[in-house]
Amino acid sequence: MNISSVREMNMHVKEEAVFIQDLLAEINKVMVGQEALVERVLIALLADGHVLLEGVPGLAKTLLIQTVSETINAGFSRIQFTPDLLPADLIGTQIYSPQTGDFRVHQGPIFSNLVLADEINRAPAKVQSALLEAMQERQITIGDKSFKLDDLFLVLATQNPIEQEGTYPLPEAQVDRFMLKVKVDYPSRSEERLIVDRMTGAILPNVRPIISPDEILHARKIVRGIYVDEKIKEYVIDLVIATRQPAQSGLPELANLIEFGASPRASINLVNASRAHAFLKGRGFVTPEDIKQIAPDVLRHRIITNYEAEAENITSDHLVQRILDHTDVP
Repeated sequence: MNISSVREMNMHVKEEAVFIQDLLAEINKVMVGQEALVERVLIALLADGHVLLEGVPGLAKTLLIQTVSETINAGFSRIQFTPDLLPADLIGTQIYSPQTGDFRVHQGPIFSNLVLADEINRAPAKVQSALLEAMQERQITIGDKSFKLDDLFLVLATQNPIEQEGTYPLPEAQVDRFMLKVKVDYPSRSEERLIVDRMTGAILPNVRPIISPDEILHARKIVRGIYVDEKIKEYVIDLVIATRQPAQSGLPELANLIEFGASPRASINLVNASRAHAFLKGRGFVTPEDIKQIAPDVLRHRIITNYEAEAENITSDHLVQRILDHTDVP
């Protein structure tokens, strides 16, 4: 793409992204602070990727997802994951009809646009695995029939920290299907005071639809056309390869801390999420700063640390930051 084409794309994105400010303003009627969290959910929406939110209870993870669904006027399902949940409670099942002697399919709550998997790690692995086909192939198989999901389909899962009682670690195959894993922290003192004022008033805030699902699908086409320079792509590959082969990437001290590095899906998701990040900023091209901003959320759940790292209290976040600091920026 030549310079004039990049300029045209830049102008086009600025025109197409005008709804973002209205969308953020509406969401912020309910949400206080958590700008990075709101931004990551919108990135997942624009880049057609699923997002996993991790944090202790009471940090408005569920509230944010409900609010986003209301602002885009999309179908919304909330599934509370519990230890006794069954796969059929999620995807549906076949029901026998005595009158006709046939089986009919009853579709589960997974058949929606935005699916909130609340406290996903409180259900056992067989239920979590029921999400795999939906998240990757965008279809559900019930009996001998497969059903396509809507073009706008997004799983937004919340989980409590693994250390908490009554939680199960998610299977690696499922974790890798989340484009982003976002850690949600406590609000500041001033933000918490604003939360108290807003949520204990006589009238609770509510939001109105700003954009339709079709407009989101149109915005996704624009996002996929955002320019990514060859040097930026090489930068992404360097970051991902460093998680697998740290010694060859000039980081031998990390070799004994990483059990498994990121998969090729990380490279794909990092490029796509960075495009969506550029779109939020009204740009038609990706910069190294876009990559740096989104890399921790794309990589943190794809780096599996070993026992030595755990003994030294070194997390995947520390490793990602070390790789970002060391890797040459184009």
